[in-house]
Amino acid sequence: MSKSGQMAVIGEAELCQLFRLFGLAVYSPANLEEARKMLDQVVEEKYSLCLIQTTWLEALKADLAAISHKFLPVCLGFSDYRGASESVAKAMRELSIRATGSDALFRERT
Repeated sequence: MSKSGQMAVIGEAELCQLFRLFGLAVYSPANLEEARKMLDQVVEEKYSLCLIQTTWLEALKADLAAISHKFLPVCLGFSDYRGASESVAKAMRELSIRATGSDALFRERT
Protein backbone atom coordinates (compact mmCIF):
# COMPACT_ATOMS: atom_id res chain seq x y z
CA MET A 1 0.00 0.00 0.00
CA SER A 2 1.40 3.38 -1.02
CA LYS A 3 1.84 6.01 1.67
CA SER A 4 2.56 8.75 -0.88
CA GLY A 5 1.76 12.13 0.59
CA GLN A 6 2.21 10.89 4.13
CA MET A 7 5.03 11.32 6.62
CA ALA A 8 7.07 8.91 8.70
CA VAL A 9 9.36 9.36 11.69
CA ILE A 10 12.34 7.22 12.71
CA GLY A 11 13.38 7.77 16.31
CA GLU A 12 13.12 6.82 19.96
CA ALA A 13 9.66 5.52 20.88
CA GLU A 14 9.23 7.76 23.94
CA LEU A 15 10.12 10.89 22.01
CA CYS A 16 8.14 10.08 18.86
CA GLN A 17 4.80 9.04 20.37
CA LEU A 18 3.55 12.60 19.98
CA PHE A 19 3.97 12.30 16.20
CA ARG A 20 1.42 9.46 16.18
CA LEU A 21 -1.22 11.90 17.43
CA PHE A 22 -0.73 13.88 14.24
CA GLY A 23 -1.10 10.82 12.01
CA LEU A 24 2.55 10.19 11.24
CA ALA A 25 3.88 6.65 11.03
CA VAL A 26 6.46 6.11 13.77
CA TYR A 27 9.32 3.63 13.48
CA SER A 28 11.42 3.02 16.60
CA PRO A 29 14.45 0.86 15.86
CA ALA A 30 16.36 -0.93 18.60
CA ASN A 31 19.57 -1.19 16.57
CA LEU A 32 21.18 -0.10 13.32
CA GLU A 33 19.99 -3.13 11.35
CA GLU A 34 16.37 -2.41 12.34
CA ALA A 35 16.84 1.27 11.44
CA ARG A 36 18.05 0.28 7.96
CA LYS A 37 15.09 -2.05 7.46
CA MET A 38 12.69 0.68 8.60
CA LEU A 39 14.26 3.21 6.22
CA ASP A 40 13.91 0.67 3.39
CA GLN A 41 10.24 0.26 4.32
CA VAL A 42 9.71 4.04 4.26
CA VAL A 43 11.22 4.15 0.75
CA GLU A 44 9.27 1.08 -0.44
CA GLU A 45 5.95 2.44 0.83
CA LYS A 46 6.66 5.78 -0.87
CA TYR A 47 6.30 8.13 2.06
CA SER A 48 6.81 11.75 1.03
CA LEU A 49 8.74 12.89 4.10
CA CYS A 50 10.76 10.99 6.66
CA LEU A 51 11.95 12.74 9.80
CA ILE A 52 14.95 11.01 11.35
CA GLN A 53 16.08 11.66 14.90
CA THR A 54 19.70 12.78 15.01
CA THR A 55 20.70 9.75 17.05
CA TRP A 56 20.07 7.70 13.87
CA LEU A 57 21.03 10.29 11.27
CA GLU A 58 24.78 9.74 11.34
CA ALA A 59 24.42 5.95 11.50
CA LEU A 60 22.17 5.97 8.41
CA LYS A 61 24.37 8.40 6.47
CA ALA A 62 25.45 5.84 3.83
CA ASP A 63 21.89 4.56 3.42
CA LEU A 64 20.58 8.11 3.00
CA ALA A 65 23.28 8.88 0.43
CA ALA A 66 22.19 5.80 -1.53
CA ILE A 67 18.61 7.07 -1.81
CA SER A 68 19.45 10.77 -2.23
CA HIS A 69 18.92 10.56 -5.99
CA LYS A 70 15.25 9.70 -5.47
CA PHE A 71 12.63 12.42 -5.47
CA LEU A 72 10.86 10.83 -2.48
CA PRO A 73 11.12 10.48 0.39
CA VAL A 74 12.70 13.69 1.52
CA CYS A 75 14.65 12.71 4.62
CA LEU A 76 15.34 15.36 7.23
CA GLY A 77 16.96 15.09 10.60
CA PHE A 78 15.45 16.48 13.74
CA SER A 79 16.84 16.92 17.20
CA ASP A 80 14.89 16.73 20.40
CA TYR A 81 14.79 18.97 23.41
CA ARG A 82 18.04 17.43 24.65
CA GLY A 83 20.15 19.48 22.26
CA ALA A 84 20.82 20.53 18.70
CA SER A 85 23.17 18.66 16.43
CA GLU A 86 25.79 19.76 13.95
CA SER A 87 24.68 17.02 11.56
CA VAL A 88 21.19 18.54 11.34
CA ALA A 89 22.61 22.00 10.66
CA LYS A 90 24.90 20.57 7.99
CA ALA A 91 22.04 18.63 6.36
CA MET A 92 19.82 21.73 6.34
CA ARG A 93 22.63 23.81 4.83
CA GLU A 94 23.16 21.18 2.11
CA LEU A 95 19.41 21.05 1.43
CA SER A 96 19.33 24.85 1.15
CA ILE A 97 22.21 24.80 -1.33
CA ARG A 98 20.49 22.10 -3.40
CA ALA A 99 17.18 23.98 -3.37
CA THR A 100 18.36 27.58 -3.85
CA GLY A 101 22.01 27.35 -4.86
CA SER A 102 23.07 29.25 -1.74
CA ASP A 103 23.53 28.80 1.99
CA ALA A 104 22.67 32.45 2.65
CA LEU A 105 19.89 31.49 5.06
CA PHE A 106 22.45 29.85 7.35
CA ARG A 107 25.24 32.42 7.33
CA GLU A 108 25.74 34.44 10.47
CA ARG A 109 24.87 38.08 10.05
CA THR A 110 27.48 40.63 11.07
